Amino acid sequence: MYRKLVYTLALVIFVFTAKTTLACTNLLVTKGASTDGSTFITYNADSHVLYGELYYWQAGKHPKGSLLDIYEWDTGTFLGKIKQAPYTYKVVGNMNENQVAIGETTFGGRTELQTQPGAIMDYGSLIYIALQRSKTAREAIKIMTDLVAEHGYCSEGESFSLSDPNEVWIMEMISKGKGEKGALWVARRIPDGYISGHANQARITTFPLNDPENCIYAADVITFARNKGLFKGTDTEFSFSDTYNPVDFSSVRFCEARVWAMFNRVNPTLMATYLDYAMGKNLTNRMPLWIKPDQKINVHGA
Repeated sequence: MYRKLVYTLALVIFVFTAKTTLACTNLLVTKGASTDGSTFITYNADSHVLYGELYYWQAGKHPKGSLLDIYEWDTGTFLGKIKQAPYTYKVVGNMNENQVAIGETTFGGRTELQTQPGAIMDYGSLIYIALQRSKTAREAIKIMTDLVAEHGYCSEGESFSLSDPNEVWIMEMISKGKGEKGALWVARRIPDGYISGHANQARITTFPLNDPENCIYAADVITFARNKGLFKGTDTEFSFSDTYNPVDFSSVRFCEARVWAMFNRVNPTLMATYLDYAMGKNLTNRMPLWIKPDQKINVHGA
């Protein structure tokens, strides 16, 4: 019997350019951190030009050889075609009939890795195709990463929240840029009893290299950085964020500070030790990727 999955969705799609302010915020809550044993994620994109579309796809069977048209989520531009899955699941908003839910925030990342000529998978298409094809969050991650490996990734750097009735994951992804198809990514499972969050700044730093139950990543996420001269340390020292989306005063003060504010509501004692970071005064005192709340929380934040 599935555990209840409560999915709070404040869904407003955020269309942004280099001159606009990024304002997407996600909160991720595991079963052991919620009052009713549910997993849930929140997804908010705060923009006055967006009007809260609630997307819908009916479940369906598709003939062998069927193709799926790919349109860029932000602009509606036709990008290309991919093979359709034999069977797809019903999707309402950002959750499917299997209670897999996906949200995102854009971090951009290194400018030289933000475009990939010929790529046809954008971040929005990854979300909604994965929702139509997945039974679990872990399966959604594989679908999304297989798609960019085969068809390229044409969006800027993204943090994704993924949940199902049992697990909650954060995945961060950035394009390989020009000259090489695909994307670089790391996905980490949030430990049960903890919460996480992201808000337009990559948050995964170092990660375990031999723990596939809780951490999976692109095979070349480190070697690519070495070959491009972006990283020179040992593998265990490699930090996704510090390599592909380093923090600066603006990203901390206007992005990471939103995560700090969420964390501070549920564990103010711990977060007091990171106030200097949230204020942009000590960028080396980075917040943890996840924290344990003082008390279990519900969708109302209490």
